[in-house]
Amino acid sequence: MDLTNILNTIFQLLKEYTSNFFISNTKKYHFYADHYKNREVALLTQHGKESVLAPTLKESIGCIVTTVEGYDTDLLGTFSRDIPRAGTQIETARKKAHIGMELARLPLGIASEGAFGPDPFTGMFSWNVEILIWIDNENDLEIVAMSQGKTNLANVLTTNWKEAEAFAKKAGFPEHHLMVRPEGEDDPRIRKGICEWDDLHAAFVWGQEQSENGSVFIETDMRAHANPTRMNNIRLAAEELANKLSSLCPACGAPGYWVIERVAGLKCKRCGQPTRDTRADVYSCSKCAHQATIERTEAYADPGHCDYCNP
Repeated sequence: MDLTNILNTIFQLLKEYTSNFFISNTKKYHFYADHYKNREVALLTQHGKESVLAPTLKESIGCIVTTVEGYDTDLLGTFSRDIPRAGTQIETARKKAHIGMELARLPLGIASEGAFGPDPFTGMFSWNVEILIWIDNENDLEIVAMSQGKTNLANVLTTNWKEAEAFAKKAGFPEHHLMVRPEGEDDPRIRKGICEWDDLHAAFVWGQEQSENGSVFIETDMRAHANPTRMNNIRLAAEELANKLSSLCPACGAPGYWVIERVAGLKCKRCGQPTRDTRADVYSCSKCAHQATIERTEAYADPGHCDYCNP
């Protein structure tokens, strides 16, 4: 055995020893597969998010999502821009969860918060990022899940009903609701939650009557109950959250043991050179400092993904 192999063997032994020492000396949390079964979880919402969160989490981890009332969540910010969001997306979700937990007097809480902008790849399409936060005060846990994808966020400024009608059809109306303002996007006069053609036409006429130049600003209503595309993205975030809550750390036993990084370099099946395909996932605990790199089961990458074989 040459010196390089000896050093590699020593390194692997030290790595294994360190990992085992860390695991054996880490505080253990007594979680199990159905730890949250039949536990009540506070959800503060006034936009119908329980319709996807409750069944998804009930089926996967057995918890009972309890809708909380008594607080106007629009005070934390609106997509119609009449009330700006004070903090970041995650800060707002965390605040919303804590308010719901306090009102319901429950140690468990969940909250959702969305954000919209251009897609991160080309900047040509509207994009929705949904964050779900799970807070467990009993075990001082905070677990965040996310889902993102293309959405139908759009608007039009027009004086013509036919143009307004064409925009509405393209936006998925009436399943996807619309909002109407006179004159422009910053006008404080607004009608929200429009979901019938007659109501849309009436709002368009109202907007023209209120407008000095006859222009009407129409945009998609991005509140969860008014936008099925966004609601589905919230459901996907709930599925990721359920998976995270079911994944326990091998060191401390806490839920939330999940992938934080993907390591590229899976070798090409034809030439053996490393590709951009993922060869391993780095898992990290949401509670303790434990991390582990786990190799993927795939042995080789498709040559079509290789920069050497398919430049």
